[in-house]
Amino acid sequence: MSTTDRATRGTRQGWAMKDLVLMVVLGAVFGFVYWALVQAWNGLSILMGPAGDLSQHVLLGGWLIVAPIAIAIIRRPFAGIIAEVLASVIEVVFLGSPVGPLLILAAAIQGAGSELPFALTRYRRFGWGVFALSGLLGAGLVFFYSAFRFGWYGQDIFALRLVLQCASGIVLGGLLAKVIVDALARTGVVDNFAIGRALDRS
Repeated sequence: MSTTDRATRGTRQGWAMKDLVLMVVLGAVFGFVYWALVQAWNGLSILMGPAGDLSQHVLLGGWLIVAPIAIAIIRRPFAGIIAEVLASVIEVVFLGSPVGPLLILAAAIQGAGSELPFALTRYRRFGWGVFALSGLLGAGLVFFYSAFRFGWYGQDIFALRLVLQCASGIVLGGLLAKVIVDALARTGVVDNFAIGRALDRS
């Protein structure tokens, strides 16, 4: 059996308890990170003055980051969506995010967009391009949901909002996630997960 076939078979196996525990840990950790981003958003919006409404698009990519991290480490279908939803639940229920329960729906949309590029490769490719595309699709997909919710369609700055959000998704939700995953892999703390087994075979 080839390395690619073994890797593919690995993604089809059931979830191990350690995978589930890691998902909960990632959800809790990034729930706090996402709550901190809300505080940064509030501060940045004040600093940006009249353009403060655009601050949410500048930082949006930060709310995508747990999905590609979870996918790259666990390499199971739906890992990205579950990780995003768990983080949003922590942010809303336990930390009282001002965004409210609709954040959970947005998180599911973000997670689906972020996971799609990895799913299209059948969870075999984890290069810079796939991570960048993950951030782009996660940011882009949730943008159109938010545009409907907040009435951005028809605004003169609609295109600017979209460009800022997609750029943030690529950088913060994609490339930064790749940096974090590679750093974790170098420490050896994720060797017992799918990412560690893949590195052993490479």
